[in-house]
Amino acid sequence: MATLKRSKQRECIKEFLAHRKDHPTADTIYLGIREQFPNISLGTVYRNLALLSDLGEIQKICTGGGADRFDGNTSRHHHFICTKCHRVMDLEMENIDSIMDTAQASCPGEIQNYIAHFYGICDECIQKS
Repeated sequence: MATLKRSKQRECIKEFLAHRKDHPTADTIYLGIREQFPNISLGTVYRNLALLSDLGEIQKICTGGGADRFDGNTSRHHHFICTKCHRVMDLEMENIDSIMDTAQASCPGEIQNYIAHFYGICDECIQKS
């Protein structure tokens, strides 16, 4: 595999995500890094997010109707996704890795990893209705 050329823009995107807990959209990331790179295009941001996600350097979170969100935290952790506003929140919870044993019992192959997303309505959307 060819070595990936270093990119200041890509590094800036990773740095931007590394210090956030709100799981921003590509548009939010674009607006945030335009301060440092005023000529960057939204397409460049999308391409770099896709590449970083493919390389496992960030997480892409599909919200099921809203814009994809991005997370700089690549360690195993779980998310709550609001089905109304598509907000994404990290869940601080006990380890549920035993779910892999349960799944493996039903799987003819070898399970190597999992991602758990929990869906519902966030507290802010509940208060609005």
